[in-house]
Amino acid sequence: MELYRGALGAGTDQAFEVALAHAFVRRAGDGAGGSVLRVYRPTAPTVAFGRRDTSRPGFPEAVGLVREAGFTPVVRAPGGRAVAYTEESLVVDHIAAEEDSLAGMDARFTGYAQMWAGLLAEHGVDARVGAVPGEYCPGAHSVNARGRVKLVGTAQRILRRAWLFSAVAVFGGAEVLRPLLTEVYRALELDFDGDSVGSIRAEAPALDLDTFESGLLGRYERRFGLAWASLDESVLTAARDLVDDHRL
Repeated sequence: MELYRGALGAGTDQAFEVALAHAFVRRAGDGAGGSVLRVYRPTAPTVAFGRRDTSRPGFPEAVGLVREAGFTPVVRAPGGRAVAYTEESLVVDHIAAEEDSLAGMDARFTGYAQMWAGLLAEHGVDARVGAVPGEYCPGAHSVNARGRVKLVGTAQRILRRAWLFSAVAVFGGAEVLRPLLTEVYRALELDFDGDSVGSIRAEAPALDLDTFESGLLGRYERRFGLAWASLDESVLTAARDLVDDHRL
C-alpha cells in the first residue's frame, strides 16, 4: 500500500486537501491506481460538510457561521453530515480498487472502527464502537469514549470499482469545536448535543499526537505493508480538476 503522509503545506486550500482524496478514489476506480493510505494533520481549522447538508435550508447560514469562526468550509468526498476539525486532528483516507466495492462496505465500517478502538484502548481509553446520542455526523460505527463522547468519525464514498474510507480523529481542540458545531447544526436544523464532542487528549492526557499517529501507521503496516510515496503530477492535476466540487 502506498503511504502519503503529511498535509500539502501551510496555506494550502483545504478544499484541495479534500479533493485529493476524491482524485485518488477516481484514479483507483479507473484502474490507474491501487491501494493508498493518506494521513495528514490539517493546516487550518475546517468544517467539512456532507453533500446532503448543502440542500438544507439553513446551509448558507451555516457556511457563514463557519467563516465567522475562522474555519474554512468545504464539501467532503465521503458521505455523512458536517464534521469539524483543527490542526490538532488526524485525517486518514484509505483508498482501494475493488471490483465489487459495495459488497464490503459494512465489513469496512466494522473492521476499521474496531481497529481505531483497539488503538485507543492501548493508551488507556475506554474506547467503544457506536453512536453517542446527539453526536455530529451520527453513525453506528463512530468510535467513542465511555459511551459519552465521540472521538473518531468514519465515512465512505463508494465508486463502481473503488472505495474511499475516511476517518477523522479529534485529538485536541474539542473546546473550540463544541460551540461552533452547536451553531452549525442549529442552522442546519439537525439534532446535536455539544456535550457529545470529545477529544483523545482529554481521555489520555499523557498521549501525544506523534505517538498516536505512529501507532496507527504501525497497525496499517502490519496489516498491509506500507511504501512511502510522493504525490505525482497526474493525481495533483486530477485534484485541481475536482477542487471546485469541494470549495465553498
